[in-house]
Amino acid sequence: MASSTDSSGVDRAALLAAFNAELHPERFKDYGPNGLQVEGKPRVRKLVSGVTASQALIDAAIAEGADAVFVHHGLFWRGQSGTVTGWMKARLQRLLAHDINLFAYHLPLDAHDRLGNNAELGRVLGLAAQTRFGEQDLGFLGARADGGAFADRDILATHLQTVLRRAVVAVGDVAAPIQRVAWCSGGAQGFFEAAIDAGAQAFITGEISEPQAHLARECGVAFFACGHHATERYGAPAMADHVARQLGLQHTFIDIDNPA
Repeated sequence: MASSTDSSGVDRAALLAAFNAELHPERFKDYGPNGLQVEGKPRVRKLVSGVTASQALIDAAIAEGADAVFVHHGLFWRGQSGTVTGWMKARLQRLLAHDINLFAYHLPLDAHDRLGNNAELGRVLGLAAQTRFGEQDLGFLGARADGGAFADRDILATHLQTVLRRAVVAVGDVAAPIQRVAWCSGGAQGFFEAAIDAGAQAFITGEISEPQAHLARECGVAFFACGHHATERYGAPAMADHVARQLGLQHTFIDIDNPA
């Protein structure tokens, strides 16, 4: 394995610049820092991507011989206590002991128009975005890429369960075949009213809270909660693979299963 002084690989600053050039973190008001969250080796040869900087992902990245990890959910969030104890100490200790760089991009990765979580979720579901909606234009609104429609709520629910490989919570009935579909990955249940206002007949996200069930029933717009992790496991590998190919890095995506 190359040492930290080896001239092979890519400079850490060049990798950060490549991510920033794609994701433009300066455009977003976010809940935590985007970019390099933990500094490791100055040169990177192998990049691992995953959804969340969990202990399991960090340990898997170490086993892969990674020099850098790219995730959607990093370690640091607004409102944390700021102490390095317990689980935070354990994760940081492993990263620092193995000199691994941690790159994390939250809302910028959701929003990217080609390789982000929402763009990739639309691709795997066979949906084509036609416009954006919601705060910071994070929500996508469009239709089936093949020009068809989903006959009813249950047909769309079955499609989602088949593609995403997990149970889906579906609430609300739609009177007509579903053509206008809105989606926003992860914990975007708060975008439901904006999706309704934008003209969606159905809204796909990761989670549902108590108010959305009532809104779905009262407004005749179907709400589909498909899992936070299940809807956000596509952007990180797509972006990391794109940048790795640009810079000539090895890249491996590690999917740590999460039922939430």
